[in-house]
Amino acid sequence: MSKRIYVGGLPYSATERDVEALFSSAGTVKEVTLVSDRYTGQAKGFGFVEMSTDAEADAAINMLNGTTMGGRTLTVNEARPRPARRY
Repeated sequence: MSKRIYVGGLPYSATERDVEALFSSAGTVKEVTLVSDRYTGQAKGFGFVEMSTDAEADAAINMLNGTTMGGRTLTVNEARPRPARRY
């Protein structure tokens, strides 16, 4: 399994296709997931990208962290595991 990448600071107008195009410069993108508000559907300005290999994920992090997209500075790093929820 490859590394999951956190991408913060995305423009609210960014689409999964836009993010995929940006990350494809570092390698093969397996999946892009953008997070939106469950009630309004409004984008929250962050998401996750999964690359084909760990080497491509590392290259994407090094290449894209601190760059700009749509006038906003991107934060790109390895995603932390999601904490278990208590119900």
